[in-house]
Amino acid sequence: MKASHALGAPIVAVVLACGAAAAAETAGDYATDLATVYSGYQRMLAMKDACDAAVPEARAANAQAYVEWQARHRALIQDLRRRVDTMIRRASQDEKEYARNLGKYEGAILHERQEYRQLLLRLDADVLRDRCQRLPELLKEPGAELEKAYAAELKTIRGRK
Repeated sequence: MKASHALGAPIVAVVLACGAAAAAETAGDYATDLATVYSGYQRMLAMKDACDAAVPEARAANAQAYVEWQARHRALIQDLRRRVDTMIRRASQDEKEYARNLGKYEGAILHERQEYRQLLLRLDADVLRDRCQRLPELLKEPGAELEKAYAAELKTIRGRK
């Protein structure tokens, strides 16, 4: 949700971002914590995508709520993307390898997001419908606030420029 030898262990954690393994790690390791927070963001994307597919009548309300959620997290999301990109760039020997690695890891992250989306779509239809209809409310809860939900991880991440 691993990497070639060229990228080494740090980027492995980022690629594993969407997996439960990264979320189970203890806060304190930059790459793991970056993966964990980025995973939280990717899971929100997957939830919105799953709800759009499963409950089309809730799409408009969910889209508006998601736009608001994303606006509240814009700076953090941009910072996370920049940090992931920087890790990939530093692990690459030249621009050609960077482009190859970037595509590879973006593909892996997208794949994991799609797997999580499919997992959501396999939930009991009534459970998923309820969750999707309540998505605007859920996006306002503390658990959906990345700064609060991942405070320890963000402390580690922000400790490095």
